Amino acid sequence: MSALRQPRALAALAAAALVPAALAGGCGGDSDGERTASSTPEPAQTGPATNGRAEVIEGLGDERFDPAAIYRREAPGVVTVISEFEGGGLLEALEPEGDGTRGLGSGFVVSGSGEVVTNAHVVSEGEGRRLRRAKAVYVAFDDGNQVPARIVGTDPNSDVALLRVSPKGLKLRPLPLGSSAGLTVGSPVAAIGSPFGEPQSLSIGVISATDRTIDSLTNFQISDAIQTDAAINRGNSGGPLVNARGEVVGINSQIRSTGGGGEGVGFAVPVDTVQRALEQLRDRGKVSYAYVGVSSVALFPQLARRFGLPVQRGALIQEATRGGPAQRAGLRGGRGEVRFQAQEYRRGGDVITKVAGTAIREESDLARAIARRRPGEKLDLEIWRDGKRRTVRLTLAERPLNLSAPRRP
Repeated sequence: MSALRQPRALAALAAAALVPAALAGGCGGDSDGERTASSTPEPAQTGPATNGRAEVIEGLGDERFDPAAIYRREAPGVVTVISEFEGGGLLEALEPEGDGTRGLGSGFVVSGSGEVVTNAHVVSEGEGRRLRRAKAVYVAFDDGNQVPARIVGTDPNSDVALLRVSPKGLKLRPLPLGSSAGLTVGSPVAAIGSPFGEPQSLSIGVISATDRTIDSLTNFQISDAIQTDAAINRGNSGGPLVNARGEVVGINSQIRSTGGGGEGVGFAVPVDTVQRALEQLRDRGKVSYAYVGVSSVALFPQLARRFGLPVQRGALIQEATRGGPAQRAGLRGGRGEVRFQAQEYRRGGDVITKVAGTAIREESDLARAIARRRPGEKLDLEIWRDGKRRTVRLTLAERPLNLSAPRRP
């Protein structure tokens, strides 16, 4: 049975875990000539094996995917992140010969002022309210420099962390941030990082799927995740996934594996989510998320017929969190367990069909609609109850870091 594994907690998550191996985003899409903090570093002298030949792959449209060129241009901005924990950290398994107190991950430079992005799980351990930062973090660069870094802030909900190093004496190569909206399955991508502590390693593949859902460091999940077959292993967490133009489209974060290694099913946090987190981490050192307080499943035509519902698409509420915004607004969850097509459902709950006028059709549409909002905002929800359409207004709350409740949008 396959499992999503995170290198932080290999022992605790032996049965089913997510192995983070993520990408980081940069700030801005400046041209190559404007992306260095001091002088542009010389092209890397070492790189991926190409069997003695230059490999140029035709991309979609007029784009050409040149892994060697991408590596020369972007690898100098990819770093190794070394985290030190009190009494041993969750990343100790990343270091084959570590002493139980150090862990390795990846990251990348996003500004000439010394900002570096990585995964939150690379520089912290635990989950939710029990999340604990590393006592010391160091960043190793392509040119041999290794300097201490300060954790500006972490976002456990999107598994993103922002670090800062002093730029003095460093040649910083910020990576440009692209967009994860509109990514096409089959488009070529490259992952750069430090798998098993081997720095500046390149792997290539394609976008295998979009709109995936992966676990965060809280009860809530990360939507719109990118699936790729580019090789991702322990130590790749926090590194960039880049497109044919060398733009970061995601942070490599997790792998699905039966044996703990990369098996062609890796996941990256989408860069649009990363950018949202970075904006708030820069300003406040933390990130706030809006919260509705429902557990729901996607409604599809056959399930709608089984339950005699008048609509075929939407979010069928299974449970409304006690005291949450949805329950306070009068939304109802289902009752009893009904088995249909090998799954258990609660029937009788409200069906959310629109959020602020936006239709809810796919499984992640509700979470995506709420993610765009801020705590305290008021929203009108179109729902169906007892065969009738209603409009319910609720006030969004701030998402809690509660580990005992089920995952909810």
